[in-house]
Amino acid sequence: MSLDYENDNALHEKLIEEVLSHYPDKAAKRRKKHLSVAKNKQETAEEGQVVSECDVKSNIKSIPGVMTIRGCAYAGSKGVVWGPIKDMVHISHGPVGCGQYSWSQRRNYYVGTTGIDAFVTMQFTSDFQEKDIVFGGDKKLEKIIDEIEELFPLNNGVTVQSECPIGLIGDDIEAVSRKKAEEYKTTIVPVRCEGFRGVSQSLGHHIANDAIRDWVFDTTEVAYEAGRYDVNVIGDYNIGGDAWASRILLEEIGLHVVGNWSGDATLAEIERAPTAKLNLIHCYRSMNYICRHMEEKYGVPWMEYNFFGPSQIEASLRQIAKHFGPEIEERAERVIAKYSGLTDAVIDKYWPRLHGKRVMLYVGGLRPRHVITAYEDLGIEIVGTGYEFAHNDDYQRTGHYVKEGTLIYDDVTGYELEKFIERIRPDLVGSGIKEKYSVQKMGIPFRQMHSWDYSGPYHGYDGFAIFARDMDLAVNNPVWDLYDAPWQKVTMPAASGAAE
Repeated sequence: MSLDYENDNALHEKLIEEVLSHYPDKAAKRRKKHLSVAKNKQETAEEGQVVSECDVKSNIKSIPGVMTIRGCAYAGSKGVVWGPIKDMVHISHGPVGCGQYSWSQRRNYYVGTTGIDAFVTMQFTSDFQEKDIVFGGDKKLEKIIDEIEELFPLNNGVTVQSECPIGLIGDDIEAVSRKKAEEYKTTIVPVRCEGFRGVSQSLGHHIANDAIRDWVFDTTEVAYEAGRYDVNVIGDYNIGGDAWASRILLEEIGLHVVGNWSGDATLAEIERAPTAKLNLIHCYRSMNYICRHMEEKYGVPWMEYNFFGPSQIEASLRQIAKHFGPEIEERAERVIAKYSGLTDAVIDKYWPRLHGKRVMLYVGGLRPRHVITAYEDLGIEIVGTGYEFAHNDDYQRTGHYVKEGTLIYDDVTGYELEKFIERIRPDLVGSGIKEKYSVQKMGIPFRQMHSWDYSGPYHGYDGFAIFARDMDLAVNNPVWDLYDAPWQKVTMPAASGAAE
């Protein structure tokens, strides 16, 4: 469903000028490159919709002194790519804080017995002290791996997620990993994801992808007979059960999901990934690197898909089915028809309550564009969107989703986001936990779009029903009518006849 609307171009350009006017000249000049208003281009997409241009600079170091919402390379590797792999133990190698404060925040659901054959929600740390910084931590790392093998014998591998001090003191985690992998005949992966590397968590994704390429692929003989409809789902971290919802749809149209990266994933799924016939990538920003590698080395093609909202689900199912031919295409159409009644019922229920509402988004490296049409399927307009750690090609892809006049902001500062929200006064803001409470204190409804505010899944047709319910609960919650204190409310004068 294509929602026809335009945003206030002039207002948004004026807002950018106002925000920049409060910066020193040098900072204003730098930040101006990261703020823009979407403008229509002459080209159109295959489906005929107009493509907007989101012309902003991205993937550049944040200005010192501003309140950026980005994370670090360690967060991108351990928190996103490696952490959800359930049958491996992931060591936060360094001081305790990094692992402690990132412990189990992403709601990566999994099937398994925690502490026996699954370890996602456990925190393993080398707990560096001052003497470890001075004398090095290689011996400590060896001891930790020994303890892991003794206490958790059903683990299928270990990763060493480096924190900042490891790179600064020069510990040789590669040598320790090779030594212990040979000793225990298991997979041990050193990951050089020290937090100071790069400008955001995005480099951590890349480093983690490279570690899979160098330390997992082609290191063991994989005894697996590939089928003609085998696919990998890559870049779905099963937040709130999203990957399970996606798997249901893909298997309903006749495909065989041989691996899901990396939510509810096992090491074996990653090892056999190069045997698949197609890689389906959900989070392009975090996993495109390994998909390109598999295409170049193993000849496995890849395509992006989007299972947020019925419009994108239908388009993605048809695109995926087209790759496999008429049999799968026919099954895809049957699946789309099967769920049409459900989606119609959801839209009929929530469209009257949500139509015309406006939302601003600010999330990571995918959802600022992928969830746009899910909102539009409910009649909600997108007035602003932006990414924490996107690259230029992400903003090019965003042009296929946003309407002219949409406010675009890259690596937005806390000050900028607050001022944009104050002036636009959207009906809903979708962002992260750091923004949640400040927005609510402004009297504006909020949904946490990193981990679905402890709800979900949002993928698939069933997920769309949950998504619609959650957005309605946020926007139409009666609590927002109680925001003003009773003595501050404007009371209407009594009718003249009431006193008579």
